[in-house]
Amino acid sequence: MPLLAIHDLVKAYRTPGGGEHRVVDVREFSLEAGAQVALRGESGSGKTTFLNLIAGILAPDSGAILLDGLDQARVSEAARDRRRAESLGYIFQTFNLLQGHTVLENVELGMAFGRGVDRAYAASLLQRVGLGGKLGHFPRQLSTGQQQRVAVARALANHPKLVLADEPTGNLDHRNARESLALIREVCRECGAALLLVSHDEGILSGFESVQDFTRLNRALAAP
Repeated sequence: MPLLAIHDLVKAYRTPGGGEHRVVDVREFSLEAGAQVALRGESGSGKTTFLNLIAGILAPDSGAILLDGLDQARVSEAARDRRRAESLGYIFQTFNLLQGHTVLENVELGMAFGRGVDRAYAASLLQRVGLGGKLGHFPRQLSTGQQQRVAVARALANHPKLVLADEPTGNLDHRNARESLALIREVCRECGAALLLVSHDEGILSGFESVQDFTRLNRALAAP
């Protein structure tokens, strides 16, 4: 059984006129444990919504999202939150760091919602991503590339089985983007986590052996 298996997944929103706007309509998608897969898709193609459905941030209208054999779509919101904290890491394009907390505290707070805070492991992750000397710094004192590294450490802090990355290099220059992508992939391999990354940047996508076109997966894009 694959780590992630999706069947007939649908998410739609009501329009101001009372109609329905279907954003995601994916018949089948799967991801093996430890695999690293990129999804290609332009802005507005539903990629972020797709990741948010997998993460349990959004609930689908219909369909199944089987993560390690358990259906994310058939549990309560609280259960999805617990599942996300324990089994998923999420790297956002905007990083979503808490500005009033230090680098170390940002990683520890991510742990608090999962298996519990392990300060030594949080510090070791930050050391691994090159920030061992900045544990007491605040996000505003870091470069954009360094903030991205904090986000990577936080996403891996709870030993996730799956890491989701939503345009994770979108706010970085070319050199930092290349280095950040290499770091994300390397640390995921070291931690045994599968990686599902979405991007429209062909330079980023070219580094992946497995690239799928989300505009072909998402049948909502073919709807009139």
